[in-house]
Amino acid sequence: MSNYQNLLLEYSEQIITITINRPQVLNALNTETMKELGHFFTEGYKEWENTRGIIITGAGEKAFVAGADISEFSGLNVDEGQAMADRGHAIFNAIEGFHIPVLAAVNGFALGGGCELAMACHLRVATENARFGQPEVNLGLIPGYGGTQRLVQLIGKTKAFELLMTADMVNAAQAMDLGLVNAVVPMDQLKEVSRNLLLKIASKPPLAIAAIIKCVNSHFEDGINGFQTEIAQFGNCTGTEDFREGATAFLEKRKANFLGR
Repeated sequence: MSNYQNLLLEYSEQIITITINRPQVLNALNTETMKELGHFFTEGYKEWENTRGIIITGAGEKAFVAGADISEFSGLNVDEGQAMADRGHAIFNAIEGFHIPVLAAVNGFALGGGCELAMACHLRVATENARFGQPEVNLGLIPGYGGTQRLVQLIGKTKAFELLMTADMVNAAQAMDLGLVNAVVPMDQLKEVSRNLLLKIASKPPLAIAAIIKCVNSHFEDGINGFQTEIAQFGNCTGTEDFREGATAFLEKRKANFLGR
């Protein structure tokens, strides 16, 4: 099993929970944590078979991730800054494009890189004390891990401009109204609600779920026709054992047993 320094992993009922474990700095994303996230979503997840869902959360009750570790990039030059952003994009793109549903269980502040991490996930459940924001402009910067793009996709251009240029935070209720999160719950219900949502999805055929992720993401990819992606993925699904099982179960009025084949 991968031995991560800043990530705690727990596996239960086909769901992997990743806890970013740097509570002393409000779980800020440093280089090592980003490397570990990148490794998990490219190689580490393979150590568990039949995983149907992944939860990302932060240690403690104050913060999901309160940003990137500013001490690590305050002295970057232009080339180094672009390289850092490029690495961050690659990692968060891997999460966004992951074939298994990824849910951000946002337990407190999700600021800067933390907000970008949450937005890269497919689903977001927030506690009542959660706060979201992209405060990079206060440092003379802009979001560097996809925040300017995903925030527009999720809440629209007008409000995204406002939040990006003012650095204002939104609370959990406002995030819900904006469509930034799927649900807002008390802190003591975060784990249960997050797991139940993923378990509900886990009861569906995993190849179809992966196809949905691919199709929805294709809507935002330059040079990609999302309708053509849907046509191709629909065709692929008709060739699966799960489709035959689902159709047969429907006709026989019984519960389907999907095996991911």
